[in-house]
Amino acid sequence: MNRPQVARRALEDVCSGRDLTSVEEVYSPQFVDHVNSFEYRGTDGARKSVAVYRQLFPDLRFQVNEQVSDAQSVVSRWTMTGTHRGRPVRLWGIVISHFDEDDKIVEDWAASDTLTLLRQLGLWRSARLLLSHRKLLRSVP
Repeated sequence: MNRPQVARRALEDVCSGRDLTSVEEVYSPQFVDHVNSFEYRGTDGARKSVAVYRQLFPDLRFQVNEQVSDAQSVVSRWTMTGTHRGRPVRLWGIVISHFDEDDKIVEDWAASDTLTLLRQLGLWRSARLLLSHRKLLRSVP
């Protein structure tokens, strides 16, 4: 599998929560995930990140819209959809995935349009989401 395919699989299958058994196939044990202001480490960190987002959006789904790659990195532009407490949301973002010599993702730098997400959820839902996200980060093993 080439690097763009690995990056697509990581987003569409693993991050969506559809295939968590593939975590070790796409991510290095030294994986570092930078998601806006949060950071997750290792394959357990990848699982924790997915668990947090699946609890917030049980029907979470990522779709890769476009990719650009070079020898060491793949940039993926994606759309996330999901439902939080009955309210459907759509979020856009970009992740830069860096690979090791085994063609596994060793580091991700992700940025998303969180302002649009907050607008879609509304003020009170957004406040609850931020509070629950912080609680979830502490509670998910």
